[in-house]
Amino acid sequence: MAYRFQPNPYYRGSAAQVNTRSLLGQVLGLTALGMCLTALGVYLFPNVDFGVSRIAFFASFVLLIIMQFVRQNGPLALVMFYAFTFLEGIFLSPIVGYYAHTAGNDVVFNAALTTGLGMFALGAIVYATGLDLRRFQGIFLIALLALVVIGIISFWVHIISPTAYSWGVLIIFTGLVLIDFARLRAGGDGLTPVQMAVSIYLDAINIFLAILQLTGGGGRRSND
Repeated sequence: MAYRFQPNPYYRGSAAQVNTRSLLGQVLGLTALGMCLTALGVYLFPNVDFGVSRIAFFASFVLLIIMQFVRQNGPLALVMFYAFTFLEGIFLSPIVGYYAHTAGNDVVFNAALTTGLGMFALGAIVYATGLDLRRFQGIFLIALLALVVIGIISFWVHIISPTAYSWGVLIIFTGLVLIDFARLRAGGDGLTPVQMAVSIYLDAINIFLAILQLTGGGGRRSND
C-alpha cells in the first residue's frame, strides 16, 4: 500500500517546539499497538480467502483516506488507525498463511523479526547521526510510483522478476523509513502522531512483505 501522508507545507515550527523524545515514544507506541492488532487480525482470520482479503484491503484504504480529513480529531483518528491496522491483518492473512504453508513458519517469524530489528536500526542511525533525507522524499515517492506502475504492467506482461521487484520495494521503503524518522526527529513537520504512526506502519508492512518474498522464495520452498 503506497498511500502516504504528506507534511504540512505551511509548518515552520514554533517556539513551543514539539518535544521530539515524547513524540517518538508516542508514535512508536501507536505503531507497536497497531502491529499487535495486525497480528491479531491474522490470528483470528487464518483461513480467509483472497476475496475477503481484497474487501479488507479496500476498507482499510477507505479508512486511510478518511483519516486525512479527520486528522485534527485525535481520538477519532486513533480509533480509525486501529481499525485500519486490524483490517490490514485480515488482508495479510492469506499471504502470511501461504508463506507459512509453503516456506515454513520460521520464514514468516524471521521476516517479522528482521523487519522489527531493521526498523529499530534505521531509527537509531537517524537519531545517532542526524541523517536527514527529507529533501529526497520526492525522489523516493516518484520511484515508488514508478515501481507500482511496473508492478501493474507486470501483472499482464512479465517485465520484472518478483525478486527484483521485492528488492526495489525494500530499497525504496528503507529510504522512506529514514525520511520518516528524520521527520520525527525534527518534530513531525506538522503531521499528527497518528499520521506519523500510519507512515511508519506502512513502511514496516511493505518491508515485511518484501523480506517475506525474498526469504520465502515466492513460496517455492516447501517443508513437505
